[in-house]
Amino acid sequence: MACRDLNIAGLLAKRGAIRWEDETVSVLDHALQCAAHARVARASDEVVLAALLHDVGHLLSDAQESPLSHHGLWAARFLRPFVPAQVAWLVEHHVLAKRYLCTVNSGYLERLSPGSLRSWIRQGGPLDREARGALEARPWLPDVLAIRRWDEAAKEPTARVPPLRAYRDLLEGCFGRQPWPVGHDLATTL
Repeated sequence: MACRDLNIAGLLAKRGAIRWEDETVSVLDHALQCAAHARVARASDEVVLAALLHDVGHLLSDAQESPLSHHGLWAARFLRPFVPAQVAWLVEHHVLAKRYLCTVNSGYLERLSPGSLRSWIRQGGPLDREARGALEARPWLPDVLAIRRWDEAAKEPTARVPPLRAYRDLLEGCFGRQPWPVGHDLATTL
């Protein structure tokens, strides 16, 4: 169903080795942990794919984030021609979901990693009542809140999760045939 081929596996493998701020795992390891949480929860393929790709925006731009310009928006714009609408929406709104959870649950805010707390502030901090209401009216709110929670849990440096190849069918179903590197795990495997 891909409208054209995009080497998303290559992007994740090549650029995904980076770490941002003070996080203890690479972008790729974080993505794989998040997707593994989604699979364990028996999430739909769309939610698993969104969990895997939610931070692709970090690989596309090093620009400073703000409430109106952040990695969720960048990633959704990049992915939208290739993925189902639900996947693009979940990727775009996972930043807003963090702001939502921090606004409605002070315990969630207190558990953020230092880097996640700094990005929450750059991305706009607490949501106002109108923004909360708008998000609460969306049908995919439970899915994006789940991704957000998995996002915070997906920062374990010793986690053992399936490699990127475990998501081959999902990725190739959207992005076309991928050039999988030979003999390269693309992450820690089970």
